Amino acid sequence: MVAYDEPCVVPIKRTLQKIDYQNQTYKELEEPCTKRVRPLGRVTSLANLISPVKNGVVRRFGQTLQASFRGDGRSPGVPQQKPCSKAVAPTPPKRRNSTLWSETLDVHQKGTFSTKEIKRQEAIFELSRGEQDLIEDLKLARKAYHDPMLKLSIMSEEELTAIFGDLDAYIPLHEDLLAQLAKATGPDGTVGQIGKIVVDWLPRLNAYRAYCSNQLAAKALLDQKKQDPRVQDFLQRCLESPFSRKLDLWSFLDIPRSRLVKYPLLLKEILRHTPPDHPDTASLEQAISIIQAVLADINMKKGESDCQYYIDKLEYLDDRQKDPHIDQCKSLLCHGELRNKSGTKLHVFLFTEVLVLTRPVTRNDRHCFQVYRQPIPVQDLVLEDLQDGDVRMGGSFRGAFINADKAKNIFRVRFQDPSQGQSHTLQVNDIFHKQQWLNCLRTAMSTQKDSNDICTKRRSSSVSAIIHMEETDENCPRAAASAPSSPSSEEPPSPTPSATSTLSSSSSSSSISAPFQPRKSKKDKRSICSLGKRKETMV
Repeated sequence: MVAYDEPCVVPIKRTLQKIDYQNQTYKELEEPCTKRVRPLGRVTSLANLISPVKNGVVRRFGQTLQASFRGDGRSPGVPQQKPCSKAVAPTPPKRRNSTLWSETLDVHQKGTFSTKEIKRQEAIFELSRGEQDLIEDLKLARKAYHDPMLKLSIMSEEELTAIFGDLDAYIPLHEDLLAQLAKATGPDGTVGQIGKIVVDWLPRLNAYRAYCSNQLAAKALLDQKKQDPRVQDFLQRCLESPFSRKLDLWSFLDIPRSRLVKYPLLLKEILRHTPPDHPDTASLEQAISIIQAVLADINMKKGESDCQYYIDKLEYLDDRQKDPHIDQCKSLLCHGELRNKSGTKLHVFLFTEVLVLTRPVTRNDRHCFQVYRQPIPVQDLVLEDLQDGDVRMGGSFRGAFINADKAKNIFRVRFQDPSQGQSHTLQVNDIFHKQQWLNCLRTAMSTQKDSNDICTKRRSSSVSAIIHMEETDENCPRAAASAPSSPSSEEPPSPTPSATSTLSSSSSSSSISAPFQPRKSKKDKRSICSLGKRKETMV
């Protein structure tokens, strides 16, 4: 009996639950609600229903909707709701086109070239695209920076010329290479031979010698002008503009120099993918040699210019600090900020001939370097590599009695003769910069020693040559004296005028010097021999 009644219990329970739920609902509707409910504001604009988005087109569409519905259906009791919007995002910077040469071909064309040829054309295409980018940057520097600052009188024309140089003169140079590469490009998009083009074009890059040599002075002037609020505001606005690609002005001015150092790499990449039997192989090797020579010459001129720039910035407290080796320097090997034993910041210059310690100072808004102590000639320089903890830095009276931290990354420079000047214990920031300074100092000392050895050898060879000439001069009078004593049966033919003058001069000199030869000293003989050498050289 129970087994038959169990299935009927479940439906009855469900029915009772539904009845209880309905009664509870009716009860809640009849009883007053004590909860405070916030009234819904009336929708006054369809634009308020649009969630804020970053897409500029949709945002402008929402603003148009809001403007069209503004003023319609306003409720006097309800305040106007401000649309929920975010700050306008800055315009993204302009990006370069990074398309590869192989991406410009269709599938059928790509199958007709070998993998090596595709890589070769990719390298040539990278060279061509880099020239196009350089031309755009040079034009942009003129149009977006130079001309506006001149028109707005932010800088004078002389200042802009000192900073920008002759950038306009280099644009046709690169446009010519680009035109030649375009002319050499075939219908299928490949460049057959490029070697002859670059061999004839690369020597023209010597025009950058003056521009690169002036970069240090241009950078210093630009940094000085940045202190002007007008210049700073203009450059900041340009930096935030899309055309700048988040690059400052100096990045655009330094692009030509960075482009120059890429040419050897690009040419080597083209040569690496060029077959050995290709006509371009020999021309590309020649082009690499040409560009390396051009860069070496530009680098040498720039080094001389930078060296002279810092020499002109030196300020002497005493005339005895004006070491004559400073004016003989043609290159600056290394320079940077170091600290001495007392913790004073020093700007140290290592020239090819002398080591100069200075303190940066400002005189009438002009930055210069006041020479500190006596400069040390490289030929008299002694270098000591000190280990960490060998010296305590600081120099204070209190620091001598407390357990202060021991100094790290230090070395010492001094004169070979201690009476000529004091030694200097210098500290750098890290072990990497210390190693750089040690390498530069050792290289300068080694080069100076080699040059001294060469000079010594030259002096010894010149002395031996003088002695040899003395022996020759001692033998010449005997030959001249014996010549007239030899009888001649026939009368010699009359010599030509030139031969007559030569013979007469030599015989006269021999006859004059012969009687007095035993009475001459070695010093007189050397002067006569050297004079004879100079006469022979002039003839």
